Amino acid sequence: MTTAAKIYFTDFFEVVPEVLEDYGALNISLINDLPLFVDPFLLFDSEEIEHQRLHDEIICYVKFLRDVSSDASISKGLLDSWFRFPEVSQNWLGFSKTGNNGSGLGKQFAGALHRNLHQVFKDFGSETISRGSHLEKLCLLADGVGRDHLSDFTTNLIKQYLLDYTQTFAKMHIASSLRRNFAIEKVAFDYRARRWKGGRYNLPAFGNDYVLLTPKVILTKDEAWINRNDLLDNFQGVYNSIPDQQLRAQVNEYFLRRLSEDAKEEEIREAAATTIEQFPQVLDYYIRHKEETGDEAHKVSNSKVRDTEQQFIHQIRALVDQKLIGTEFYQEADDSFEESMRRLHYLKSVIEDQDGYRMFYHNGKPIHREADLQLMYKLTWCASVYDVNREVNNGRGPVDFKVSKGSRDKTLIEFKLASNSKLKQNMKHQVGVYEAANDTAKSIKAILYFSESEFRKVQTILAELGLSGRRDVVLIDACATNKPSASNVRDPQQGRLPWIE
Repeated sequence: MTTAAKIYFTDFFEVVPEVLEDYGALNISLINDLPLFVDPFLLFDSEEIEHQRLHDEIICYVKFLRDVSSDASISKGLLDSWFRFPEVSQNWLGFSKTGNNGSGLGKQFAGALHRNLHQVFKDFGSETISRGSHLEKLCLLADGVGRDHLSDFTTNLIKQYLLDYTQTFAKMHIASSLRRNFAIEKVAFDYRARRWKGGRYNLPAFGNDYVLLTPKVILTKDEAWINRNDLLDNFQGVYNSIPDQQLRAQVNEYFLRRLSEDAKEEEIREAAATTIEQFPQVLDYYIRHKEETGDEAHKVSNSKVRDTEQQFIHQIRALVDQKLIGTEFYQEADDSFEESMRRLHYLKSVIEDQDGYRMFYHNGKPIHREADLQLMYKLTWCASVYDVNREVNNGRGPVDFKVSKGSRDKTLIEFKLASNSKLKQNMKHQVGVYEAANDTAKSIKAILYFSESEFRKVQTILAELGLSGRRDVVLIDACATNKPSASNVRDPQQGRLPWIE
């Protein structure tokens, strides 16, 4: 099985998608990361013995870190080896802005892990309130340690399982010409020698690297089931459910003393965070509640994975196969600006006139993240000689895309939702700064809108900034209603709707 445009794992390795689906693995994109994460709670609460064993191994390693963290004689080199990990980019998951390269687990995560284990969680692994121990507990006290860090750490600690999982599938379903033997570092931890051991695996080869598959049942989107935002947002409900009357009263009194009479949301969250630091035992009651509602975790995660597959796999696949393949879309121009503009206008016509707007809706509501729009655009650059990078940062801030061929031919593209509250500010200043930083005068601004009011808002902003009628400003109509009939014609630059007089 082959396709003209290769985007997903099954495309590159000539696997029937239903075979991968039956195996239970996500059909990852090898163009860009998909916004999903490994949630360790789904291992803990799994009905599969193997997944429960993996969670036990994670806790065992964290207990080892707890024990060594109090040893002042341990060298910095060993601490780095034990506490710091690279991102396992080969699973193509997360929010990487370019390809699949993330930042990994650096000093901030290692510091938070070491500090919390040493100072706060000395009883980690022997809790009596919650049903079990949870890696996520280490992230509940620390700002800046979020879902991506948690997922990266978990993925590193279950890497041996993922390697076996992928190798088994590859040997059964992928041609030997598409596989290679790889020497992998940090596969399993030897507790007697207190060091990480490597291994050799026969895996799908993509360029000079290997690819890892991940079971969908351990993935989620947005937040892990046990997470800091949920704890802070529901803090009063958490401590009010504490059965220990004395502790409940102490927490309540400490928390309320830190609130003004007309406390706003930010102040309430800050007071909650301070109270948790003073009474860390509250975390165990919060975790116990999340354990007791574990069934909901699987339902929510399954729904989020299905939605992600629909939005970023099925709909993009349909767009490429049904709308783009066999058209002039993949016949490239000789200039990055013209090529970027041509692709953008073709996508504009697909979205506006060929029902492509549907892929920007979820449960009948429009998407609310520009990152989703940017990812969809990146996934359509699957057959190009141009270098297409996201979030290029040359010291003055990141730009959504830089399309280039060589050092002299560069075009910048910024995607915005009309609902963005900073749209005018960004249109006025942002792109000009990016052009100077990237040494180019070529840029395109694309704005997606979902309603008449959003369209009018954009028109007003463009008029005030003197940008009306500019070729390098492209409006894209993703409205679900009032679509024009075939006899109606839009202004190709301004995306004029039939109900705009």
